[in-house]
Amino acid sequence: MSTMRDQATALRRADGSAIRILVVDDEASLSDLLSMALRYEGWDVRTAADGSSAVRGAREFRPDAVVLDVMLPDFDGLEVLRRMRAETPDVPVLFLTAKDAVEDRIAGLTAGGDDYVTKPFSLEELVARLRGLLRRSGMAAARQGSELVVGDLVLDEDSHEVRRGDAPVELTATEFELLRYLMRNPKRVLSKGQILDRVWNYDFGGQSNVVELYVSYLRKKIDAGRPPMIHTVRGAGYVLKPAAGG
Repeated sequence: MSTMRDQATALRRADGSAIRILVVDDEASLSDLLSMALRYEGWDVRTAADGSSAVRGAREFRPDAVVLDVMLPDFDGLEVLRRMRAETPDVPVLFLTAKDAVEDRIAGLTAGGDDYVTKPFSLEELVARLRGLLRRSGMAAARQGSELVVGDLVLDEDSHEVRRGDAPVELTATEFELLRYLMRNPKRVLSKGQILDRVWNYDFGGQSNVVELYVSYLRKKIDAGRPPMIHTVRGAGYVLKPAAGG
């Protein structure tokens, strides 16, 4: 997944804010997995486990796209779509369908210009399909270039150059990956376990000291002599946010 994510142009809303995705599936483990993958794209994600919650969530959250399981415990995805479209006619939907779905049923699902993936599916495929839907709908604008920007901190994902204000910041490969993860999730508290799993690719288990060590390295390079951007949230993890007044 990392190759596709790093090479792809990040999508944002036209106003620069995060894309909003509503995930509707009654299987909690799948819903959690999808949410994690989509949040790592930098998108804002909400979930619903049944049709009525999905309709209510769409009304409150106003998603830019919906990932919608066809089979739900109360009423099916087609009815969810009908009710959502009554209020937001243009919201694109990516359907999740069972392997034995009938072809004409699929044709009915996609008649409105939507798309579908068949379970089991790869996360890479699902993210790629969502990107296609968002681009075709015109609800998302491709970010020019490859820069992540938080306050006066800028990270270029292609050239691997980092600067704070006008000053370049030299980082090791691991420091760069850690900073990229923090900058993809600005103002969001990330636990040591999440950071370990994403940056070092192994599960949390007695290795939190490596996170503390690399956060301290980053602080020396990013925050030294400047208003701090990297903050410790005691008992919870770390958060990166624009410096006060920045």
